[in-house]
Parts: sequence; structure tokens; C-alpha cells
Amino acid sequence: MDGLLVPRADEHLGEYVPPSAERLAWLSGFTGSAGLGLVLPDRAVLFTDGRYTVQAAQQTDPTLWQRAHITETPPHAWLAEHAPGLRIGYDPWLHTEAALARFAAVTLVPLAANPVDAIWHDRPAPPAAPAIAHPLAFAGRPAEEKRAEAAAALAAAKEDAAVLADPHAAAWLLNLRGGDLAHTPLCLAMAILHADGRVALFADPAKFGPEVRAHLGAAVAIAPRAALPDALDSLAGRTVRCDPDRTPAAILARLRAAGARVTANEDPTVLPRARKNAVEQQGARAAHRRDAAAMARFLAWFAAEAPKGGLTEMAAAERLRAFRAEAPEFRGESFPAIAGAGEHGAIVHYRATPDSDRPIRPGEPFLIDSGAQYPDGTTDITRTLWVEGAGDPPAELVERATRVLKGHLALAALRFPEGVAGPHLDAIARAPLWQAGLDYDHGTGHGVGSFLSVHEGPAAFSRAAKPVPLGEGMILSDEPGFYEAGRYGIRIENLLLVRREPGTARPFLCFETLTLVPYDRRLIAPGLLSPAERAQVDAYHARVRAEIGPLLDAAARAWLEAATAPL
Repeated sequence: MDGLLVPRADEHLGEYVPPSAERLAWLSGFTGSAGLGLVLPDRAVLFTDGRYTVQAAQQTDPTLWQRAHITETPPHAWLAEHAPGLRIGYDPWLHTEAALARFAAVTLVPLAANPVDAIWHDRPAPPAAPAIAHPLAFAGRPAEEKRAEAAAALAAAKEDAAVLADPHAAAWLLNLRGGDLAHTPLCLAMAILHADGRVALFADPAKFGPEVRAHLGAAVAIAPRAALPDALDSLAGRTVRCDPDRTPAAILARLRAAGARVTANEDPTVLPRARKNAVEQQGARAAHRRDAAAMARFLAWFAAEAPKGGLTEMAAAERLRAFRAEAPEFRGESFPAIAGAGEHGAIVHYRATPDSDRPIRPGEPFLIDSGAQYPDGTTDITRTLWVEGAGDPPAELVERATRVLKGHLALAALRFPEGVAGPHLDAIARAPLWQAGLDYDHGTGHGVGSFLSVHEGPAAFSRAAKPVPLGEGMILSDEPGFYEAGRYGIRIENLLLVRREPGTARPFLCFETLTLVPYDRRLIAPGLLSPAERAQVDAYHARVRAEIGPLLDAAARAWLEAATAPL
């Protein structure tokens, strides 16, 4: 080989991976959730998106790693320009066929073993957390019903089976959860769903105790991961669905070699999982009220403590986690909290470490993006705060924060016809910034799971997203921002539930705001808001006060009263 592709991925191709699959981080030092390394004889290149530009520069050695923007200079384009004709090795379990097809300028060669694993001598062991049943009281639908529905979709498409490489599919389909990842309650497993509703689940059998096996039932067979290749071979002559965006190239190659007919269709669990049922919607509301109470207690505490000086980013994030952990339902954070003071707020996916942790100083903004996992719902919220103690916030900061808020409000208030997709709405949230010649280098919003991943497809508010029509029951984030590198970052995020808009001549949809936490009024310029926008903020704050106030102690309630006073 002349080179090697090293993606930030495991065989499930998800955003979050266990420590045993952090090959790119081990090799380069870069710990972001998305990236690709290209290792050549004379150089190495790290490709990341705009969320990680600053982080990649901080975490990688510039004498060893060049850095490139993965959107502006995709890896296949870089190779075509700088190193055409080379033989580049890759691990076929870590890439989709579609991703590999872009590398037409070089010869890609699948490797039987990953070279990084051969030299990673202290590689952590694969996760071995026990699988747990997700009760019907939270799931809303029995697994038998879900399996029958998904199997019927296969039968209607004249497909005999589907390979489900994404563990979220098995989690939703079987009402199964686990602890294999730090922030997403998954049991890392692959599955084969048959058109008669039977499921073969491939994971360490030791993870499944008698209670979970009884929950899964006789129609679900558990086998070790090592049994998957033979199970794929047994599908010879059958028509097998594989989601091209969620299936490793190794699985497709094995199926074809065995003589199976592979069809490229979407994982049959994706859309039903995204469209939360009535029980899951009620669970999301309950989880967000619980989470908002913890956030209010944190913000009241922060308003008192931060101006004193001495509070650090990590200490603030840990205190917020402690407030959430007071709820018996708390199962952990939904992602590592992003607590960025001053210039660190400009790093979109910043994560404070002992080396980077710094004091939160009076007279600067502080961005806190965090979320929690509860068995009835997953939360994700961002607020940008002004730390009192050194005068009023600068006019530029307030003006830009207000523009971010205007875009955030516009998206939340939107009514739109059925069939509209996330990419169609992304510009709504950007328009107030665009009017000032400003923008942000990330999507406006992502889907959110139900006690699953905080980042869930297929819908998203992003120009880069597939145009998947929004549907009732989907939960998405609304999080425009603005970032001035080296100075500050602004982001405001609520979660929105897609609902049917009543009383319209044709089918229309709208959003219900799930998040119930005040905006920082010190970073709002009321004069830049229209009367309708001011009314929208005041109505939201009145709702927060009414729903969350009764859940707080007297001190936090007093803070909330002031924080939600009319503009």
C-alpha cells in the first residue's frame, strides 16, 4: 500500500464510538466526533468540518499532520490533486460503498486487518455492558408490533431480509437499550431482520441475562458477533435490503460473494423511529420539564457564583451535571457538555480538559451546550450567558446575539405544508445573520432520539442534509449561532416537536417547543426585535415561568421570575 484511510468510525458507522474504536484519536490526537485521516509515506492529512477547525489545530502536531476542511477540500479531491494513482488501503468495516466510490483517482484496496490495530498495543477492550429492556411504558409500542411492521415493509418490497448494522435499529425494533457507549444508551449489536419477523441479533451473548432474553422472546436469536459472516453466507439466493448510508462495505461484499441479491433501501426502522409515538412525545415533554428545572437551578447558581471569579469551565459543567443528577430518572449526559468561556465559545464542539480548562471571568460571554438522558426522553439545550461584573456586554455582542435569537425564533414559529424538508428551512434561521453579512459553519438543527442518540436522522435543518420531509412526532434542534474565532461564540438551542397544525385548508405542520429555559435578557436588544418577536419571547418566558416555577425552591424561583420578566 502507498497509504491508509483512517476514519473516525467503528463497524456501526455511527457518530459515537467506544474507546476501542478511537483509532483516529489514538493516531493523531484529534478527539472530535467526525473526521478522516489520510496517511501517506511522506505526509499525513486530517480532514474535519467547520465545527472542528480550531480543535484540530489545537490537538494535532503541525509537523506531522496537515489539516484540510472536509467540505471545501474533500479527501477524494485532495488525493486526485496531490497523489493520483496511488494504492490506498482501507478497512472495509469502517466505510460505506458510497463513500469509497468517490475515490476514483486512486486504487482502493480492502484490507483483511486494520494496520492501526496491529500497532495499538494498549487498545482498550470492546465494551461489555449488559443489555437492558426498554419498558413499554416508555417505548409506547411493543417490540412484536414493531417487528411485524418492519417485516411487512420488507415483504412489500419483495425482500427476504434486511441487515441492520446501526445499533439504533435493533434498539428501537426490540425495545432494547444498553451501556456500551458513554452518552448513548446502546447495546452495540448488528441484526438481520427476516420478512417473517424473526431477528438474528449479533452481539456478545454474555450481555443478555435471563430477564432480557425473556423480553426479546423466542423470535429473537442471539449469536456472537463472529457468527455474522456465516449468517450473511446463509442468505445466498435471497434478496437482502442494506441501507447504503448505514452498512459497511464489508457486509455488502460478503453478501454478494455468497450469491445474495442486495437491494439499496433505507433501514426500515429509520422513519418510524424518528416519528415518536404519543407515549414518546409525552415522555419528551416530561423529560424536558425535569431537565428545565435542573437548568434553572444551575442558571440561578451560575448567576450568583460566576461574577465572583474563580469558577472554571469544567467546574461549571460538573455543577450542571450534579443538578441534573438530583432527578432519580437521570441516566447520564447525552453528550459531554460544551462549556466554553470567552474565546473557547468560538470552538463549536469545544470540550474543556484539564489542560484547556480556564476561569470563567466577569465581563465575558459563556456558552453552555448540554443535555441529559432520561428513560422517557433525551434533551439538548444551549444557552449563551453574560457573566456580570465588568459592565454591560459590548454592543457588538448583543447585536449578534439578538440576530441569532431572531433566527431561532423565526424557525420555532414557522408553519409549513407537509412535504417540506429540513434543508428547505435552514435559511429561515440564518436570514437575520445573512442580512448583516454573517453566517455560521454548521447545520441549524439535527434530529434527537427517544432515550437514544442526541443526534438522530434522517431529518435535519441543514443545507447538506438529504431532503427528508418533516413528519409529525419528529424532534429536532433549533440552534443557530455565530462564532468570532479567538473572541467568543454565540449559540441558542431549543428542541422542537413537529405537530399537525389544526384548522388549515391543506395539511400543514408546526413546531411545539419542548425546551423550557429562559434566554439571557442581557444579550437581547429589544429594539432589534419586531413587535411579534418581542411578544414571542415574552410568551415563551411566561410559559417557562408557569411550568417550571412550581418545580423550584424559593431562591431559584425568585431568579426565574426576574429572568423571565417581560422585555
